[in-house]
Amino acid sequence: MTQSTPDAGKGPVGTGQEAAVPVPAAASGGPVSHAIFRLARLHRMFAGQLLRRIGLHPGQELVMMHLWELGPRRQTDLVRLMDSDAATMTRTVRRLEQAGFVRRRPSPTDKRASLIEPTAASHALRRQVEQVWSQLEDISTAGLSEDERTAALRTLERLEQNLVRAAAEAAEEVDAAGAAGASGDE
Repeated sequence: MTQSTPDAGKGPVGTGQEAAVPVPAAASGGPVSHAIFRLARLHRMFAGQLLRRIGLHPGQELVMMHLWELGPRRQTDLVRLMDSDAATMTRTVRRLEQAGFVRRRPSPTDKRASLIEPTAASHALRRQVEQVWSQLEDISTAGLSEDERTAALRTLERLEQNLVRAAAEAAEEVDAAGAAGASGDE
């Protein structure tokens, strides 16, 4: 249950705007993290509404963008490129295949692998995806000046770099702990 505090549910101090999702008291130590959660949730919801109009679900358009840009790719390459997991990518590719936007073909260099490639139908979809992303950008940044948009992008990129760095450090710690544990087993 969400505990109410005098500031629970409030947006940034002084803005006079309520947050779309009430801020629980337990999240008071992470107001930026909670704001990122709320923003990501709303952004994905809105993207889903716009993408459904053209027959896609959130995330599928990103796979298509990479395929349009880079050409046919192995599914494992898409997993790495999208920082996804194999099961999610399998479902995404299967749905795109059923919709007629991608097809699989054997890899000419690896008999065990198949390549995922965009179809002609997906190329017709590209312009619609670009329009959806432009619309989503306009909705998300409405009322911001060009300088504010630039500053917001710079801040988001910095937050992403912080998280990437923290994830890499955590992975190194896990690797070091695993190596220490393995050497003690000998």
